[in-house]
Amino acid sequence: MKFATKAIHAGQEPDPTTGAVMTPIYQTSTYAQKTPGDHKGYEYSRGTNPTRNALEQCLAALEDAKYGLAFSSGLGATDAVMKLLMPGDEVITGDDLYGGSYRMFTKIFANFGIKFHFIDMSDAANILPYITDKTKLVWIETPTNPTMKIVDIEAIANITKPKNILLCVDNTFASPYLQNPIDLGADIAMHSATKYLGGHSDVVMGALMMNDDELYKKLWFIYNATGATPGPMDSFLVLRGIKTLHLRMKAHCENGRKVAEYLKKHPKIDKLYWPGFEDHPNHAIAKKQMRDFGGMISFTVKGATLESTYALASKFKVFTLAESLGGVESLLNHPVSMTHGSIPKADRDRVGVVDSLLRLSVGVEDIDDLLEDLEQALA
Repeated sequence: MKFATKAIHAGQEPDPTTGAVMTPIYQTSTYAQKTPGDHKGYEYSRGTNPTRNALEQCLAALEDAKYGLAFSSGLGATDAVMKLLMPGDEVITGDDLYGGSYRMFTKIFANFGIKFHFIDMSDAANILPYITDKTKLVWIETPTNPTMKIVDIEAIANITKPKNILLCVDNTFASPYLQNPIDLGADIAMHSATKYLGGHSDVVMGALMMNDDELYKKLWFIYNATGATPGPMDSFLVLRGIKTLHLRMKAHCENGRKVAEYLKKHPKIDKLYWPGFEDHPNHAIAKKQMRDFGGMISFTVKGATLESTYALASKFKVFTLAESLGGVESLLNHPVSMTHGSIPKADRDRVGVVDSLLRLSVGVEDIDDLLEDLEQALA
């Protein structure tokens, strides 16, 4: 089954009672049992719910995986993966990481005796000196948030798999439409489903997809036991959003390319981060493991200060200054004061997340309006 067909049909059948084509919102917390234990798979909606189950089957299909689990947020999904670890375990991860992940790793799980190595993962071989018998997980983003670094998933998997080290890929920026980490050797694909999967800035959710039966059982136990599971209304919204994922992603990619090309020629732009350019670091890897290059772009302006960056961010009219990404509307983000504020300044500066960096989530509006907005803001 091709991607567009999976996005619309995977995990979904007409409702057996009414014939409803769209999966109903099963807004219920508990289920009747004829006799104790006779629950037909449904007991209590923290663990199982028909609307969420349909979504999870669809999520799994999108990532070419056997299993999908939906969580109440992307960080809830990340938290579940971290709970596979024990005190003394070590994690290798990137030095250019979503601020919420960094905050969780350093402020929560480091306190429980888990050690994190934040390194440049642009070359897969860079992880080798950090691997010990205590290494249990490699966690990567690609493209990274917000400087769009590209990590070679297959090359990392070729290192981790023989050593029985779990590999989890945060695939939020690419979405399953552009990239499938499990097909490249990852054990887990993670998403903030709030972003491209939901696609309309109206729901917060996370997701994990995997193939291994035992890994699924462990993660399902954590998912049910710790309770970071989404309700049926949120599940319905993401299921609805996924039906247009392939159409939206085509538009995001098309608009993203035109915005990136416009900014590359603009005399005021200093650094520009978009993996579709041939001179972008690891462009060849992006071209190999992605189907297109997406609508996420970051840039700095020549000579910009923190104050002038604030002023610039306030001048946009079509791009909305807001956190998050991946919705149909175009968003502008200032990572230092918004999504990455929890990372120490020295660490941010070292990887390019400087005070003057702005990140664009290019939406699906008319491209002429987006370019005109950039033109007037940068004038």
